[in-house]
This record gives sequence, structure tokens and C-alpha cells, in this order.
Amino acid sequence: MEIAIIAFLAFYLACNLGANDVANSMGTSVGSRTISLKQAIIIAGILEFLGAVLFGQEVTSTLGTKIANPELFANNPQILAIGMATVLLTGGIWLQIATAKGLPVSSSHAVVGAIAGFTAVSLGIQAIDWPSIGLITIGWILTPVISAAIAALFYSIIQRWIFNQVDPVSQLQEWIPWLSTLLLTVFGIIVLPELTQPLSQYLLQQMTINIPAHDLIIIFCIASISMLSFVSWRKISQNKQIDKNTNQLQLEKIFAQFQVLSACFVAFAHGSNDVGNAIAPLAVIFHINNFGSLTTNNMITPFWILIIGATGIVTGLAIWGKKVISTIGENIISLQPSSGFCAELSTATTILIASRLGLPVSTSHALVGAVVGIGLTQNWKSLQVSTLKNIAAAWLITVPLSAGLSAIIFSMIRIFF
Repeated sequence: MEIAIIAFLAFYLACNLGANDVANSMGTSVGSRTISLKQAIIIAGILEFLGAVLFGQEVTSTLGTKIANPELFANNPQILAIGMATVLLTGGIWLQIATAKGLPVSSSHAVVGAIAGFTAVSLGIQAIDWPSIGLITIGWILTPVISAAIAALFYSIIQRWIFNQVDPVSQLQEWIPWLSTLLLTVFGIIVLPELTQPLSQYLLQQMTINIPAHDLIIIFCIASISMLSFVSWRKISQNKQIDKNTNQLQLEKIFAQFQVLSACFVAFAHGSNDVGNAIAPLAVIFHINNFGSLTTNNMITPFWILIIGATGIVTGLAIWGKKVISTIGENIISLQPSSGFCAELSTATTILIASRLGLPVSTSHALVGAVVGIGLTQNWKSLQVSTLKNIAAAWLITVPLSAGLSAIIFSMIRIFF
């Protein structure tokens, strides 16, 4: 198949993924008015790109080889290539429709459903890797539950030990180093080992001035994160000397500084996980075109494919992202910077753990679960049940709709090839 056309379809899917799914990563920050929509797009654009390029390999491999076993297409790999092109088109169409209606659906649901759909048509339902589907489904179910529990825990601790104290200002001053340590430690434990491994190999094995392009990006990423952390810390530290009469609104302004950093955390986490939804089919087709087949142990995604996915995500967010941001940030519960910070931290933790495991979970599930967890901690009556029903309905319909649409498109494309 013509790789340029497939690359365009991957970019199209990535754009719609950015418009719908990436909005989830920034919705709480915009909803709590910690950052503006323009600032959210800039922050997410940079860190989504870096997360996708540097940390997106494992989930791409999972989606490319674990849902439909490529060994079953060994005698006719072009059928697999046509199927993956169908996945790109199906996912892009459904995400575009959902975004136009402001529905925060899951790109993971759409892509996995589309893969299952064309596989069932081409080889029968027995060709689908049902154990992998089951594992991913468990992840989809557990994601909002785990994220809600983490968010509720974080929020309860902040309310108990800071806001409910006689002198919350003094308490916050004491907690600033601990909150910063919590945020940066979680980020470092999960992310930095993966990021620093290529750099370590370079220092030990390549003591030359010819630094590989990938290592240059690693160095730039680490420097950017370090600078971001330093700037955020400086902003927080400048608020240490606060008048004793500071009210809760002023305390929330301090927490807004933390939410800026946690928003960066979520954006990086989302890019690392969900880029695989857009580029895994392209990676599969690339391998088939170049090597004639694809096996479960030779799925390595070229760097330029990661770039296409990352660029598409950023483009879609910039053009259409505001529609879904309002649903997540404003239409479930009323958020403050402190609650938004807890929601983003728990979402990022959940998604990055899944990314390290190569499990394509849903950022929508994680973030909505976190917001609901905070809402239950605050006051369950504050939750907008009608919004949650619409979101749940969108989640439920995505897999069967994507599977059916993929089956139809695949059948039509196969007629011409």
C-alpha cells in the first residue's frame, strides 16, 4: 500500500485524537481557571509531543501485535495492511464525530474496536486475541476506579492537613516541600529511568562528539523538565511569606502553581500512552511493506512515525481541543486548583504506570474517574449526573460502533485491492 496515504491517515487520526483525548489532560486546569485555553494548548503541545516521541514505543507495540495476531496473516500480510488502514480511517471518523458533539470518548476503545472488527471479517472471531482484549478491558474498568481512589486520597489529605487546620497558611508553608517532593518523585520514579537509559548508554559507550539525534532529544527533554520544575518551585517559594489573614481563595492561588506542574505531568503521560492509538497501524503497514510480514517480536516503531503521531496530536489539540475541554473541566463538578491538582496527579500516575506496562488504557477514564472521586469526597450531590451518563454512554457505544464501522469499511476497501 502507498505509505504516503497511510501516513496521512495516521496524521488524520492523530489530529482527532488530539482534539478529543488530549483535551482530557488539560480540562481540569482550564476548568479551575489555573491556566487559560491558549496556555493549555501551548503546554500540552510541547509535553504531549515529547511524551509521544520518547515514551510511546511500548503501547504502539501492544496495539500493533497483541489485538490481532499477525502470525495469522502470514500467508496474506496485505490483508493485515488493509485492515490497519481501515483502523486509521475508522478511528479518525468516529473521533471527529464525537469531538464535534463535545463527547470525550476513548481513542483506545475506538482503535481496539476497529482492529477487532476487521479481524473478525477477514479471519473470523476466533482470530482475535481474546486474552489480550480481556486484559485491556480489565484495564479500562480498573482505570477510573484506581484513579478515583488516588484522587480521593490526595484530596482528603490536603483537606485534612491544610484547609481544615486552624492556621492553614502555616500548614501550607510546611507542606510545600512535601507536595513538591510527592509530585516530582512520582514523576521521576515512573518516567526518568526510561528517559535516562539512552543517555546513560551514550555516556558509557559513545564518548564522542557525535551525539545521536535521539539522545539530543533526551537531553533536551530532561533539561526542559528540570527548568520547568525549577520555575514552578520558584513561583511557589515566592508565596511562602503570606499574611496570616490569607483566605481560602488566596490559598487556592498557591495551589494553582502546583497545578501548572501537574498539568505538564498529565500532558506528558497522555502523549506517552495514546500516541500508539494513532501510529500503531502505520507502524504495522510500514513493516509489512518493507519486510513482507510482521511477527509479534519484531515490532519496532521508526522514529519518523512517532513524529507523525506527535505532530498530529498537537495539531488537533490546537484546532479543535476546546470543545471537549469544557465538558471535562466545567460540566462534571466545579473545580478549584487544589482539586484540579489532585485529579491531574492521580490521572498522570495511573496513565504512566499503564504506559510502562504497555497497556493502552483510556485517559478519559482516568481523568473522569479522578474528578468523580474528588466529587464524592466533597459532596456527591455536586456531581452532574446527566453529564456522567452521557460520557458513560459514549464510552459504551465506542467499541461496538467502531467494530461495526471498521467491518463495513474493510469489506468495501478489500473489493478494490
